[in-house]
Amino acid sequence: MQINSKLPNIGTTIFTVMSALAREHNAINLSQGFPDFGCSPKLLELAQKHMQAGFNQYAPMQGIIQLRERIAEIIQTCYNKAYSPDTEITITAGATQGIYTSIAAFINKGDEVIVFEPAYDCYVPAIEVHGGIAVPIELRYPNFTIDWHQVKEKVNSKTKMIIINSPHNPSGTTLSAHDLHELESIVKGKNILVVSDEVYEHMAFDNQPHQSVARYKSLSEQSIIVSSFGKTVHTTGWKIGYVAAPKEIMTEFRKVHQFLVFAVNHPFQLALADYLADKATYVELKNFYQAKRDLFRKLISQSRFTLEPCTGTYFQLVNYKKISDEKDTEFAIRLTKENKLAAVPLSVFYGKQTDNKLLRFCFAKKDETLVAAAEIINKL
Repeated sequence: MQINSKLPNIGTTIFTVMSALAREHNAINLSQGFPDFGCSPKLLELAQKHMQAGFNQYAPMQGIIQLRERIAEIIQTCYNKAYSPDTEITITAGATQGIYTSIAAFINKGDEVIVFEPAYDCYVPAIEVHGGIAVPIELRYPNFTIDWHQVKEKVNSKTKMIIINSPHNPSGTTLSAHDLHELESIVKGKNILVVSDEVYEHMAFDNQPHQSVARYKSLSEQSIIVSSFGKTVHTTGWKIGYVAAPKEIMTEFRKVHQFLVFAVNHPFQLALADYLADKATYVELKNFYQAKRDLFRKLISQSRFTLEPCTGTYFQLVNYKKISDEKDTEFAIRLTKENKLAAVPLSVFYGKQTDNKLLRFCFAKKDETLVAAAEIINKL
């Protein structure tokens, strides 16, 4: 059988590759973005409670109402924006599914989608599978800022979507209020949908509020917010996320969602709805991860790596120009094999494989893991 691949240039994701390499060489894994510590015992107790109570069959397609109401409460608390739990919020099987479904529901053959690079690796393949054309715009290194003049030049009659991500993976930077105002002015009055990847929304540091599109009235009216509980409550393996959008947009989203996933894990949704009733679980998360960031930066401050700014997420970029002139992919592999420390090279997040000699470390780890990793880093 002859197979005409829709993604002929796509292989296994870098996260899978580096985690496998870390296991093979018994290396400390700071590559893939997941914690090496457990979630709250209370959350596990709640999940078990709902499983034992018999909630083990299909949940409603759009998600259980208790969790949708809880999400509406969180958005109202954090961004002072009201979304209807009935018609404007849907529970997804993680944020990646929310992003994919958003693209599937609205992008047709020949439509252009503006993507900012370095970009999380699920954006472009989803665009291309549906016949869309990804239009990359590189964030300006070293601060990974957006050139809004360039964005205006790229927008045309074929532009149907702009994907933003803040706090930003992989750079660890955040968009400002100015950035959101610029975006709002560009798309206002145009038939352009904004998909806002806000998975790390509760990890904006240094007393800077997260600039959700929900804060901006006209922008929110033509935007889909995508977020995830995996990052917020340390359960990436549960794969439960959500999307929020105006009713007219959500109606189209659900048309695709019902045939792609239909329903998401029932007892875990109930557990999350109960657990997140305590606002501290998400309001104080930024303090937990800022402490992790500060510890990791302090531990490696005397190393030969140059620390890049980190204003959000749980990722720290480092520049290794003082250590090696190797390609970042080669350096990351050698670091894993020879020094037993796994990181992600940043060039894989660019279509053109832009190499600024940067590695991404994940600091969502136990303190002892960070200390052990720092000992390796400081010897390089």
